[in-house]
Amino acid sequence: MIPDGLQEILYSLQRNKLRTALTAFGVFWGIFMLVLLLGAGTGLKNGIEKGFSSDLRNSIWVNAFTTAVPYKGLALGRRIQLTESDLEAIRREMPEVDLITAENPLGSARQADIRVTYEQNSGSFGVFGVAKGYFEIKRYQEYRMGRRLNNLDDDERRKVVVIGTRVKDRLFGDLNPLGEQISVNGVSFKVVGVFYDSGWEGRMSERVYMPLSTFQKTFGVGENISIIAVTPAPGYTGDDVVPKILTLLKQRHNIAPSDRRALYVTDLAKQSARVSSTINAINMFIWFVGLGTLMAGIVGISNIMIITVKERTVEIGIRKALGARPWSIISTILLEAVLVTAAAGYAGLVLAVGLLESINAVMVKFNISLRYFNQPEVDFSMAILALGILISAGVLAGFFPAWKAARISPIEAMRAQ
Repeated sequence: MIPDGLQEILYSLQRNKLRTALTAFGVFWGIFMLVLLLGAGTGLKNGIEKGFSSDLRNSIWVNAFTTAVPYKGLALGRRIQLTESDLEAIRREMPEVDLITAENPLGSARQADIRVTYEQNSGSFGVFGVAKGYFEIKRYQEYRMGRRLNNLDDDERRKVVVIGTRVKDRLFGDLNPLGEQISVNGVSFKVVGVFYDSGWEGRMSERVYMPLSTFQKTFGVGENISIIAVTPAPGYTGDDVVPKILTLLKQRHNIAPSDRRALYVTDLAKQSARVSSTINAINMFIWFVGLGTLMAGIVGISNIMIITVKERTVEIGIRKALGARPWSIISTILLEAVLVTAAAGYAGLVLAVGLLESINAVMVKFNISLRYFNQPEVDFSMAILALGILISAGVLAGFFPAWKAARISPIEAMRAQ
């Protein structure tokens, strides 16, 4: 059996169907758009972050190129070659550095240009020798199968490799690659792990990594390395580390202090900070637009409640004449506001979350990968908070006109007709 109070509210809403529907739609649309925009903002954030590689966000990567300034009798255009002794010098002379490692490509550092084969299957991929500690910096690589390379692999010069998911898909398909032998330039290596790296829109998963010592012995590259990677020690930042690394390397390789082309530094901490500030600005805009839509719903509720109270002024006067208490009158009107806002707001919340989940499911099922959009979702606590704010606004919108009407005398209320 429906309680008398609720039955009265439902009768009042049914009597004014169009007004109730328009009010409910304003509330529904406000919540729906806010949640949808928040979910889209999260998808944008996830998409941008997915573009980053799996490196530690405070890592610093140093590449060597050619000189642009003549120095100490040496001509410009001289190719700079980093070596393992540079790693030792940095480790020895710079307490500001925590982790330090290096990589060396067999071919191009950015092009997948080395032929790798397994039985009858083959493909061109990036092949790299990596020093100890490399996977401490590549900490966020997702390993789908097997393990990472470790220090024993390097110490014992084991002929083992880890391969990216795109390498695995091309060479092995649905087969398990662990323990199998792949051929790189005619040399066999055992697969011990399969990883996924989202960097460069997933192209970092087109790589094959092997221990640097094995790489040097197998392909005869000596102690040369292509890139040095470091992380600042606790208490230091990239601004503390980068100038000292550049100074040290320029001294070791006779590079002019003013030469800005010979060594190139990528500080992921600064890139992350720029991306974070952009994402924060986008989120502020989303909240601004979403709250604006929500405010439109709140204004609609306020206007409707003022009209509702005005129409029921005579009824309020009769109730007071019959002995109804002010709070009884106010609570009835407030319950009407809460019922409309809660029902419409909840419907908007459910539909928006359902739509976001459907988009996410379709992207996963059909393997849709967008450059700047991935896994749209919403913080449910934020959505509930928005709904709570809207319901509270509905209560306040109904309270003040109801409180004003409940204070007038029965005779004045009945004369209002």
